[in-house]
Amino acid sequence: MATTKNKKTNPAVSGETFTSLQISTKNADAAEMERKLHLLYQLQQTDSKIDAIYLLRGELPLEVRDLEDEVAGLKTKQAAVQKEIKEIEGFIADKKNEMEERRLSIKKYEQQRNEARNSREFESLSKEIEFQQLEVQLAEKRANEGTKKLVEKKEELALIAEEMKGRQTDLENKQKELENIEKETEREEEQLRQVSAGYQEQLDARMLAAYEKVRGNVRNKMAVVTVVRGACGGCFNKIPPQREIDIDESRKIVVCEYCGRILVSSRFAEEDSAPASEEKTAKKAAKKK
Repeated sequence: MATTKNKKTNPAVSGETFTSLQISTKNADAAEMERKLHLLYQLQQTDSKIDAIYLLRGELPLEVRDLEDEVAGLKTKQAAVQKEIKEIEGFIADKKNEMEERRLSIKKYEQQRNEARNSREFESLSKEIEFQQLEVQLAEKRANEGTKKLVEKKEELALIAEEMKGRQTDLENKQKELENIEKETEREEEQLRQVSAGYQEQLDARMLAAYEKVRGNVRNKMAVVTVVRGACGGCFNKIPPQREIDIDESRKIVVCEYCGRILVSSRFAEEDSAPASEEKTAKKAAKKK
């Protein structure tokens, strides 16, 4: 998860990397550099906790969006089928009206044929009756075809409604599950975001831009890592002894030549965990009393 942008971030340094910073901060004040490295480490730890909250939510946000899209798609499909049903019903009604009109015409022509004055008039009316009968048969055939299609469309509509009901239930359950998780973690996330923003305010724009870039390029979003048993805490490749000394002194930015992460002394982790350990010890002592 990307952290909140620092107000001082300049677009001109959006492509900053720790490697370029390593060069530009070569002669920086040692105490100030250590302070900034420690701030970077603390920022990373805070952002990692925010990432863990998002990991807790897992695929739920994506699943909710997918279900929302699926329900929306089913609603669109449902509306399209309903429109087709109305059109088919209108078509069937038209054909039935046509059949009725042609039957009335047949009756009229039969009456006229009964009153025909000669064979020529009789034959002409007979042909007209025959034509109207064929048109009645054709209209009836089209109406029957429409009725069959109407049944199929109604069955399709029922299946869509059933599927949509199931997807809607799944969506409501997933939304409720996501809301519960968000509710449980909302306060913690907001507090962590405030802490993260505080660290970012203390870092210069170039360093923060480099941090954001590396976080976006590595899978676990760990841009700042400590040295673990002589290896990079991000990619676990071995670090030369001299570079390990430079990292421990914290006088300059040292970047892992394999993964591009910034490497900091493991004592940062020890220093940050010490107050927590002392607090736990104090609580245990209080309980014993």
